[in-house]
Amino acid sequence: MSKESFDDHAEVCENGFSPSRRGFLKAAAAAGAAISLSNTLAYGAGESGYWAKDLPDEKLIDMFSTILRIRWHERTMADKMLTDPTYRGYNHFYAGQEAVATGVCAALRNSGPFDQIDLVYSTHRPTGHALAKGVDMKLMAAENDFRATGLNGGYAAEMHLSDPSVGFIGADGMIGPGPVIATGSAFAFRARGSDQVVVNFGGDGTYATPHFHSALNNAALLKLPFIYVVENNLYHQYAHYSFSVPMKDIATAAEPYGIPSVVVDGQDVMQVYSAAKVAVDRARAGEGATLIEAKTYRYYNHWGAPGAKPGELGAFGYDPLAISSFRPEREVRAWMQRDPVDICRNTLINWEVIDQAKADEIEATVKQEVLDAFAWAAEQPLCNPEDGLKNVFVDGVVEARQFG
Repeated sequence: MSKESFDDHAEVCENGFSPSRRGFLKAAAAAGAAISLSNTLAYGAGESGYWAKDLPDEKLIDMFSTILRIRWHERTMADKMLTDPTYRGYNHFYAGQEAVATGVCAALRNSGPFDQIDLVYSTHRPTGHALAKGVDMKLMAAENDFRATGLNGGYAAEMHLSDPSVGFIGADGMIGPGPVIATGSAFAFRARGSDQVVVNFGGDGTYATPHFHSALNNAALLKLPFIYVVENNLYHQYAHYSFSVPMKDIATAAEPYGIPSVVVDGQDVMQVYSAAKVAVDRARAGEGATLIEAKTYRYYNHWGAPGAKPGELGAFGYDPLAISSFRPEREVRAWMQRDPVDICRNTLINWEVIDQAKADEIEATVKQEVLDAFAWAAEQPLCNPEDGLKNVFVDGVVEARQFG
């Protein structure tokens, strides 16, 4: 199929006359023009759900369920911070960005032996990534509340969550170092001939760190199976990203390194998945790294729940921790009009994968799962403060290793 044919198809889709969910893909399966390996990574001539349209219904429903699980997990955490004086969680909420974690992780290998699954390195805002990668919600809820039976014994809490059994290597309380460690894992995969892939999630604030550029440089030099996902939610804590990024699209930072990049609508899980699939396929084939910039938005403030009200989604108005209101309320509400939950639900209804009744049923099931997880976590014993230094220091003698 010619490039012109793909462009014509994209124009038709933009005007709302999309063909059947799988029909067009079957007709164009052999068309190499669907993927560009130039510095700008293209897929399906820009059609939002190009590769997602060929997924089985079960996979699409699972993606919708994952978005809902993240959303109601975050909302429940926020409500507990606002209403439960016994809750100890120190949380950076992921609500509003659910489509990014869900779309990326849906393109990965998330189960099986550790030497076969793909790895994810996360940020200080990790709970969405963790759930999308398959971390047990009950154990994570307990960990975030410093419970002894939590995912990491109650000593990691939110910013150091880790579950290698599903390839979730961990959250990172520092801004920036994650991608350097992630490229180390990618190098290990390449060195031993594995087809595993490493994804590093980073916020827009990571651009201004040396780690961002070091990771891209090494990924390009060594042609590593590494995918850098920049979640550009517009703000580093309380400052707009334009204060530290000289370009509109952070994705263009990949160009000097010769790494393909793409900008996607981070509110649309189908668009995120399509970009991630292309990047993962390239990495598995030994074609190197990709940078994906997802334009998205966080509904709550940088951390905690200032400006939020119990039972309501989002935070508005004055934030005393930010000295002043750092983002316009109209901006928050405008982004909430393009909600990842609504976009995914409406897409699946439009594709006749589910109807509204089925969507409501799925959401009710998810909400109960979340309530059960937090109820279980609240009953678990707290970790002992005096054990805080456990697993920090090594006792005994470490034998020197000789390398011939």
